[in-house]
Amino acid sequence: MPAYTGGPFEYVLVNKTTLHKNLTDLNVEKEHGAYIDLAAAGGTDLYANLLEYGDGSIQGCTYVTDNQYGFSDEHISLIENTRHGLACALEPVAMRRSTESLLRTYIGNGPASAAVDGSIRRGEHTTIDAVVIFTDLRGFTEKTEKWTKSDLFEALNSYFDAVVDAVVDAVEKSGGDVLKFMGDGILSVLPIKNQSTKATCGIAIDVARTAISSMNTINDERLRAGEPSLSMVIGMHLGSVTYGNIGSPSRLDFTVVGSAVNIASRVQDLCKRVGEPILITSEIFKYLSSDFISKGAHNVRGVIKPIEVFAVE
Repeated sequence: MPAYTGGPFEYVLVNKTTLHKNLTDLNVEKEHGAYIDLAAAGGTDLYANLLEYGDGSIQGCTYVTDNQYGFSDEHISLIENTRHGLACALEPVAMRRSTESLLRTYIGNGPASAAVDGSIRRGEHTTIDAVVIFTDLRGFTEKTEKWTKSDLFEALNSYFDAVVDAVVDAVEKSGGDVLKFMGDGILSVLPIKNQSTKATCGIAIDVARTAISSMNTINDERLRAGEPSLSMVIGMHLGSVTYGNIGSPSRLDFTVVGSAVNIASRVQDLCKRVGEPILITSEIFKYLSSDFISKGAHNVRGVIKPIEVFAVE
């Protein structure tokens, strides 16, 4: 049973009233799991009321005691008399968490934490070694000329569902960030800090394979619905990158720059030329032992020496 539905928070928020419930002698078969869990932890009595924030929003607040006699009338009176003060104390905390959650959604974990801490200033930067991952939807420019806007956005959302769900979970667990959505392109960075270089490269390969697998699943669904399939490519490179803030004093953008970023972008472009969905450079290949085939060295724009790339089987 969902934690909210049928629980104390739903009761007070929907009915706009308080809830006082004895937690002893509960019917395990009929009661909501929240009450069962609280009783199992030693709770004897529950009281829930409403907290009104300054912006007009209403939040639920629950209190539980393990006193064998439960909450007395004096206890309930004290709770009610202090609820406005409690609301004033909790609102800034709730707003801070909400703001940080929103920032994480839009700019990633690392930049969000820095923004909330107030440590982001123009020109600040950090240089690290990382695996840079560029993901792109193949043939998207051509599709924009032929498809309706609704078809384009539906296809983009399918693509982002496949890639972002696969990438974000693995990347962020490893201390990295999905930094940019550039049209149909996605830039992700896996810093080498919480694990070895070899382990980080392995995680990057797993991310790429998972993303391709997810895209294949979505394509099966699109084909069954009579919609054209989508094709994505992924290019990766290992090297030194610089996290930094660029922009004007009134508007900053947190981004990552460096030759490693440029090379990863060019490798992603090579996927289309070579005809492979995933390509990695020799800098990543040397940390991995098998399942790769050299696709030769290629000249790419902006890089002096040819770049040898490897296809992931």
